Amino acid sequence: MNTLMRRAQHLHHWRTYCIKQCAAVAGNEATAAAKGKTSYEELIDSRHQQAERSIVVQVSSEKSYNELYNYCSRFGRIVTAHHYTVPHEDELHYMLLEYANANEATAAIDSSAYNAELSSHSSVSAGGSVSGVPVRSPFLWFRAAAAAGKRNQSKLSANHKPLPLTTVAGTRPLAQDHLHTLLRSAESIEQQLQLLYEHTRLNDLGVRMRFLAALQVQQAIAGMFPEARAQPFGSSVNGFGKMGCDLDLILRFDGATTAQSERQLMSRLVYHTKENLSNGRSQTQRQMECIGDLLHLFLPGVCHVRRILQARVPIIKYHHEHLDLEVDLSMSNLTGFYMSELLYMFGELDPRVRPLTFSIRRWAQSCGLTNPSPGRWISNFSLSCLVMYFLQQLRQPILPSISAMVKTAASTDIRITEDGINCTFARDMERVSFASRNTSSLSELLLQFFEFYSQFDFHNRAISLNEARALSKPDHSAMYIVNPLEQLLNVSKNVSLEECERLRIEVRNAAWILESEVENSTLTEQERNEQSWGLLNLFKHPEKAVIRPNMFFKPRMVEVSDLFEKSQLNGSTTTPPINYKNATMRQQVQSIKAATRNELKQLRESSTATSSSSSSTTVTASAMPTAKSKRNR
Repeated sequence: MNTLMRRAQHLHHWRTYCIKQCAAVAGNEATAAAKGKTSYEELIDSRHQQAERSIVVQVSSEKSYNELYNYCSRFGRIVTAHHYTVPHEDELHYMLLEYANANEATAAIDSSAYNAELSSHSSVSAGGSVSGVPVRSPFLWFRAAAAAGKRNQSKLSANHKPLPLTTVAGTRPLAQDHLHTLLRSAESIEQQLQLLYEHTRLNDLGVRMRFLAALQVQQAIAGMFPEARAQPFGSSVNGFGKMGCDLDLILRFDGATTAQSERQLMSRLVYHTKENLSNGRSQTQRQMECIGDLLHLFLPGVCHVRRILQARVPIIKYHHEHLDLEVDLSMSNLTGFYMSELLYMFGELDPRVRPLTFSIRRWAQSCGLTNPSPGRWISNFSLSCLVMYFLQQLRQPILPSISAMVKTAASTDIRITEDGINCTFARDMERVSFASRNTSSLSELLLQFFEFYSQFDFHNRAISLNEARALSKPDHSAMYIVNPLEQLLNVSKNVSLEECERLRIEVRNAAWILESEVENSTLTEQERNEQSWGLLNLFKHPEKAVIRPNMFFKPRMVEVSDLFEKSQLNGSTTTPPINYKNATMRQQVQSIKAATRNELKQLRESSTATSSSSSSTTVTASAMPTAKSKRNR
């Protein structure tokens, strides 16, 4: 009874917390400012400035930090320091240092020397090729003091103490066992959902590293394109990214991801520009091919460059070995950038949105609904759209429709891509005048999500986040989610009929498991620490408890390989016994084996008879010319 009272009290506190948060979102501008709400553009700009104040230095180990700090402090005041590792034959260690301003970081970079063993100034090989290319970038390494020379080293004051490291091994994901221990130690499913979000989301260091990768590309072409901007988008910046997620980049030569400034619109002086002699797509592909060569040949840390230029959105994929990061670079995916802004705003609107999305993504991964490789599976983006739509269609909605945001957009919110796609919606949620009165807890929302989609008519209905309602499906796709910004496209067009049916079955299983966990929530603290419960049972996904759709997963009476002796398949002399479900099946299999042997025997006999007949005919035919020749004599 005491346990139930504690849980009821905890649920009451959580609901009170949610109401306060929703009220804060729906409050006036002064309240929002007091809460420190940051717009998407402000977030992007502040992270770019942060990257310009930072450098990454490879060191021999974590113990090198004090010496590195003392050396780098001569260039300016270091405000934060992070340590991370990159897996290799031997683990590689790096320090990310942020200075107080960009000039101090520039001074540190300008003071750096090129590697004498790799740079072109050292020597040129006999064949005339250079062994290394000297490139200026924020990625450095810290060599030993003896090699650097001790002359001209300024001494720091005796009372100068290094800042403590903000993070140590900051990019290392939480071990699965440790995460399970944390979830078992939680007091409720509600707390499990929060812990899962807090310990698996992309941390501050991960975001910093991704903006440094963007800065490197941006600075590489800054000489010819001073207005160029490499903008991270997707899960790296919208708040829905997990540790280790890929980086999506869009490179714009004119920096046009936001509205043009008034100065640019009013200027009477206009740059002469090179005319495009081909269509826009072809020109973009040729430009990206050149950018791919630039990345591959010159940028330190960039490797495994792959050009995928025939896709609907041409991209360049590469790996950054100093950041242990996979990067997808595009030049024409502005809708992706604005979609990230929309998801960021949804995540900022209510504190329940991101933890709920994280838990559903984790569940989908555990039961094999999502896959890191592209294919017929539902993607994380499609799954996020399902979550957003669910939160829109509730009796007390938690998120507004996108059409409501479009109707209340101001002139400063107008965004139209070069392809003519309208990405205009209100960037200031105060103008939308949306306030949620929904007080459901996270665990209640999770159960409602599973129940909602277990009954949703995917066969006939399409999902529209723009209208916040289901529409008639315009084609025969297994699942149809209207692209919020390109409304003629289907976000989930790749999902097969089988995978759509699997989703419906899996959400039904999840609803049953979660409902059972809520009913059996009277475990003692010792029982919770010793056994799996709550989300752990939802993520465990026991295979025998899963319902499979018979229309796609018809069970076989027996495997084909069981009809043959193992020695026939792999030359083995031992044959393990076959276990049959019942005597009838054993008799059926034996009959099949006997019939197969008889057919094979008949085939061999007919084959032998045919070969004998053909050989005798050949002998007779060969003998005939000889007899004929004797008669001629």
